[in-house]
Amino acid sequence: MLKNWNPEEIPPKEEIKERLDKARARLYKLQMEIKEHKVPVLVLFEGWGASGKGSTIGKIIKNIDPRFFKVATMSAPTEEELRRPFLYRYMKQIPEAGKFTFLDSGWMEETTKDCLEKELSGEDYTKRIESIKRFERQLTDNGYLLLKFFMQIDHKEQTARMERLLQEKDTEWRVGGFDKWQNEHYKKCCKVFDRYLTDTNTSTSPWYIIDALDKKWAELQVLETMVSGIEVAMQNSAHSVPLLQNVFPLVKVPKLKDIELADKTIEDDEYKVELKRLQKKLGILHNRLYRKRVPVIITYEGWDAAGKGGNIKRITEALDPRGFEVHPIASPEPHEKARHYLWRFWTRLPKDGHIAIFDRTWYGRVMVERLEGFCSENDWRRAYNEMNEFEKELSDWGAVIIKFWVQIDKDTQLARFTDRQNNPEKQWKITDEDWRNREKWDLYEVAVNEMLQKTSTTYAPWHILESVDKKYARIKALKIVIEEIEKVLD
Repeated sequence: MLKNWNPEEIPPKEEIKERLDKARARLYKLQMEIKEHKVPVLVLFEGWGASGKGSTIGKIIKNIDPRFFKVATMSAPTEEELRRPFLYRYMKQIPEAGKFTFLDSGWMEETTKDCLEKELSGEDYTKRIESIKRFERQLTDNGYLLLKFFMQIDHKEQTARMERLLQEKDTEWRVGGFDKWQNEHYKKCCKVFDRYLTDTNTSTSPWYIIDALDKKWAELQVLETMVSGIEVAMQNSAHSVPLLQNVFPLVKVPKLKDIELADKTIEDDEYKVELKRLQKKLGILHNRLYRKRVPVIITYEGWDAAGKGGNIKRITEALDPRGFEVHPIASPEPHEKARHYLWRFWTRLPKDGHIAIFDRTWYGRVMVERLEGFCSENDWRRAYNEMNEFEKELSDWGAVIIKFWVQIDKDTQLARFTDRQNNPEKQWKITDEDWRNREKWDLYEVAVNEMLQKTSTTYAPWHILESVDKKYARIKALKIVIEEIEKVLD
């Protein structure tokens, strides 16, 4: 994909100036339309060292109200970021609806650098590319405009620019060690860059190769591409996205009506003995998890009043408080609702060696959001595959994923609701929304069954906790958590 341009191909200065004035004015006008249409725009600048990424961004943002954009320079990942999934730090940067984010380098630079330093090759490279393509596709499927620019200069031009920068004390800092290495190994880098660009050039997020020999010409190419992309994105903002077939292996899960609850009980004496034994064992495993840097993600979904909170409490009692965090998930805050629906879960992922417990999860997309009309049918139908992809990303990172559905029957729920309503110490647990949701039990059951069938994968299967007897469910959950952690540690 990379080529060197002939200087004679650059338009005359008068033409560039005229087109620049027109493109700048159009972008200034479009920023308000983007805000009205709530289109989030993520602009990624990649390219050679000294190709002008930073200066080009500086010129572009002059045409945008500073309240509506953010610029992030993605330098080498920090030690903290290296303890998270590869895409974590990039997902954190995605803009809210109606705003811009400009990235000065990103997942291409990190990936190609890993390749050049021989830290990424073969199957690992293939997995990384698939991960990046899924990430980019999920963004565009969810209404993001992703513009990817590669700033191209030839070896001679790069050498000349770096020499000029190094001559002045005030600018020599702009030439880093990797820039110098890149210049010395230009042909090798060119081969790796070209392969990456080809592998990640898709119809929904294509690469735009920018001739950066002349700075005003480079600015014009970027501006005109941005204007065109934004205009198309606003026309397509309400369009449905084709549903992808699930490609991940599934594990069969029983339908809710077929789950036997009557005999799932435990005696108090046995419960006390087992609870103490299992919590002690889990505490020991938690130390090993930290030492071996294994992340664990435990998720809870289930009927209201099914006993999720008490179940979580019995697990956390066994853990070192410095090594876990519980995330109670409620309705999204405005800044969360304005981003990709998985953003608020990506940003709550644990470091390696730590445990994250989610009380309610991303599966709200195919339950409450589906039934209450908070997203379109296309959105929730597409979400099954997106959530399988999200969990595959976590699994490939090395995370243990344990998903619980806490099951009770309608009579048990009614009895617990009534007890909460009549007990002053428990009244805070019951809301009008709980009663409204109860009226939709049958609709929720249909949605839950579909969710369980379509998202119980081999790497992140669903586990059913029969919770008419809460103590039985607690012991079963502890046993499952211990078993799944031991599989990885052993």
